[in-house]
Amino acid sequence: MTEGNAETSINDQTIFAAELTPYRSLGLRGFKVLLMIAGAMSLVHIFVFLVIGAWPIVFFFGLDFVLLFGAFWLNYRSARAREEVSVSRTDVSVRKFTPSGRMTEHRFNPFWARFSIKRHQEIGIVSMWIIGGGRQTDIGSFLNRDDRETFALAFARALATVRRR
Repeated sequence: MTEGNAETSINDQTIFAAELTPYRSLGLRGFKVLLMIAGAMSLVHIFVFLVIGAWPIVFFFGLDFVLLFGAFWLNYRSARAREEVSVSRTDVSVRKFTPSGRMTEHRFNPFWARFSIKRHQEIGIVSMWIIGGGRQTDIGSFLNRDDRETFALAFARALATVRRR
């Protein structure tokens, strides 16, 4: 290995890497339990309304169950979105993945990149951007308040570390 290659590998060493994913409070097991409970309740009500002769009501209970399932399916599908953020001495990279799997990558020079945060007095961090080279991209828009604070602190430290070296 030549001296130039050693210097390049040191410069390309990742100083900070984070994978940002949306938080979902109900896991897969909880989702299955919820669907089983909702399904059982719907079946009991369907049976009751069939027995008393109000059969048109049965369709509404079926529709409610299908809508509940659809809402959770869309929620879990949107949870597949994620962002990969990394900082090295030569590059700040933000890779955004949509729920369908499509990826968009944004790259910035760490010495010219600016990390911008918009705060609300009561809420905390509302939005975060990386700006540089005439371009900008938002990051962590799906994170909750505490995760935004934690990420912002760690990312700002990583950028400061790169600029000091």
